[in-house]
Amino acid sequence: MKIAIFLLTILSTTNLLYSQEPVKEADGHTILVQLENLVNDEGTALIALYNEDGFMKKAPVASGKSSISDGKAEFRFENVQPGTYAVVALHDTNGNHRMDFDSNGMPLEGWATSNNDMTPGPPNFDSSKFTLGEDLELTLRF
Repeated sequence: MKIAIFLLTILSTTNLLYSQEPVKEADGHTILVQLENLVNDEGTALIALYNEDGFMKKAPVASGKSSISDGKAEFRFENVQPGTYAVVALHDTNGNHRMDFDSNGMPLEGWATSNNDMTPGPPNFDSSKFTLGEDLELTLRF
């Protein structure tokens, strides 16, 4: 009888162990980017996530686009590994997927960066950077 109880205990414990889902490695984090104060609902919002090495020089780590409604847009970066990043967003009113400038070099379309740095001139990584260590929500204002 003792052997039967012992075997039953072993079998039920083994079943419990195998019914558990395997532990996964961290899949990364989510960055929810909310854009506010876009001047109108024309075109789309283009959003790019950069690391320091590629900031505005190379392809972004991740990118996407979002429709605009009531001067607001939202985009979610999924599975982003911990690190230091910056987000840049462009209100692409004419759908040509790039920033348009007038003859003296001033932007014709709105843009924003993480930390809402409004310093004149092109975006700067140091003033736009943030450290990602957990899921994060960012609000960028145009």
